Amino acid sequence: MAAPQELTFHEFEVATDQLAETPGAAAISSLEELQGHVSLAVDKEDQEDGELVENDQTQLLGGEKQSPKFWTFSYHQSFFDVDTYQVLERIKSSLLPAPRQNFVKHCLRHHPDLYGPFWICATLAFTLAVSSNLSTLLQSWSQSSFSYSPQFHKVTVAGITIYCYAWLVPAALWGFLQWRKGVRERVGCYTFLETVCVYGYSLFIYIPTVVLWLIPISGLQWFFGVLAVSLSGAVLLLTFWPLVRSDTKVVSAVLLTVMVALHALLAIGCKIYFFQSLPSRSVPVTQAPLHQATAPGSSRTSAAS
Repeated sequence: MAAPQELTFHEFEVATDQLAETPGAAAISSLEELQGHVSLAVDKEDQEDGELVENDQTQLLGGEKQSPKFWTFSYHQSFFDVDTYQVLERIKSSLLPAPRQNFVKHCLRHHPDLYGPFWICATLAFTLAVSSNLSTLLQSWSQSSFSYSPQFHKVTVAGITIYCYAWLVPAALWGFLQWRKGVRERVGCYTFLETVCVYGYSLFIYIPTVVLWLIPISGLQWFFGVLAVSLSGAVLLLTFWPLVRSDTKVVSAVLLTVMVALHALLAIGCKIYFFQSLPSRSVPVTQAPLHQATAPGSSRTSAAS
């Protein structure tokens, strides 16, 4: 057993004497130590946060944060970074062009996307092929000798036609404006993606037009086609006119005329190729030969006479 003296806490004798002399000394000292620890922890956290902010600013200003490469997924992801509200607003502006509203400045806001143009072209190609097959089926439904076979090659033809138009024509237009910008400094030019985006959204009106072409009335079909070309062509004219109005009158007039003519040629070509009326087939009427009933021996008598 340990002696009672060994179990006494001799280390607290000095603290007991100080507490007896000044009762608030221990509380003040402990409070000061606690405040010191808290201030030290806060200073460390503030210092770490300041270092992180300073490192981020240094990376941004120093150019260490590099843009993604062309072959990476993050590079192409920025072109599809758009929500449903923005796509619907851009489609609405392409259907109802306003004279004082530029499509690039008011709708795209220099943030073009490829999501809308890609799916608009895909939907238009699919709708064009399906409507063409339905139109052929409805025209020949009354003919008993008609046997329907789906024309799947029209999907390929429609897809190639629409996507080539939506990419090659904007590329040619963008290259021409770049060349004219070097010739005349006051001529402006949009980016390549902005030009493609304008053409892609301008094709949306052709989707309901293709569906309305199922009505088997030729005059009504051409009316819907002219209306669609007028609205979508107005979007192109109002968008690109501020860029080419500083050029010569001849170049501006020729360029805008070619743009509208190609846009109309697309509609006319789709109407003639995919919705051509089937030729009316006249069924030949064959008459049976008339046989005269003669008595036996009458032919011989007529031949002898």
